Amino acid sequence: MADPLLTITGLSTGFDTEAGLLTAVNGVSLEIGAGRVLGLVGESGCGKTITALSVMRILPPAGRIIGGAIRFQGVDLLSLPEREMQRVRGRKIAMIFQEPMTALNPVLTVGEQIAEMLRHHLGMTRGDARARAIDLLRQVGIPSPEERYRAYPHQLSGGLRQRVMIAMAVSCEPALIFADEPTTALDVTIQAQILDLLRRLQRELHLSLVLVSHDLGVIAQMADEVAVMYAGRIVEQAPTARLFTEPLHPYTQGLIQSLPHRAARDRRQRLTAIPGSVPRLEQLPSGCAFHPRCTVAIGRCAAEEPALKPLAPAHQARCWVAEARQAQPV
Repeated sequence: MADPLLTITGLSTGFDTEAGLLTAVNGVSLEIGAGRVLGLVGESGCGKTITALSVMRILPPAGRIIGGAIRFQGVDLLSLPEREMQRVRGRKIAMIFQEPMTALNPVLTVGEQIAEMLRHHLGMTRGDARARAIDLLRQVGIPSPEERYRAYPHQLSGGLRQRVMIAMAVSCEPALIFADEPTTALDVTIQAQILDLLRRLQRELHLSLVLVSHDLGVIAQMADEVAVMYAGRIVEQAPTARLFTEPLHPYTQGLIQSLPHRAARDRRQRLTAIPGSVPRLEQLPSGCAFHPRCTVAIGRCAAEEPALKPLAPAHQARCWVAEARQAQPV
């Protein structure tokens, strides 16, 4: 079996604040193979984006990696000098950011921003980079790419800006792309088009993709495997089909139950919601961080934090209740 493309082991990332060091990502371990799609899912504030930014080493000023290891294509990314890491970003690992309007440079045309990537990482001439940038705009489905090359970000719709971000991400044909909520704030029709585009490019270019999302519907369509995050930790991980048919962690079960079912007969029925909200980092509860919101919690849940354990074939969960249920004879 081939070695994983990316291996994250025990990653912890914290932020220095007036209240002290707050750990936003706590002991996360993940693997992704070549040509695979990993879904990283959870509510806002669970640590999904910070995990991706940690791998890219582009954390906000107050953030810092405080533990763990990140190996990509056999190279320890945390040991690389910043100058060498700059050669990795964009060329070998790219990122599609959640809000393209703030990620794109407002004073450069979108075509020039793509061409700049090509000149910097691939050493293309200005003319070759321009021709390749136009071809990339065409590849991601932007109409009149020669004209759009000269457009500024504010002159494009949200859907077209997201396509530009995707063109930039794939421009140097990286091995791995992080897509951070790539369809947020887009209407459902444009969302479907962007997902179709990502799926097509992932298959054609044999990319590995880490899809960061709070939307389980998106994850179900795209991912080969899913890791569910809560309060900075992975609480469940399994192949996509198994996770949706046999979720073990109460948090995952709550996320799935909160999905609207198009086949529901009674459209007046209210959606099932998980009570409460994600805890603040400075106010994490004892034991399992989810226990104050959990409807099946037992005494041990508040007293002792469970470990992430294999509870079924290719299926891990961090839950005392799930562990007890799986241990019961059928």
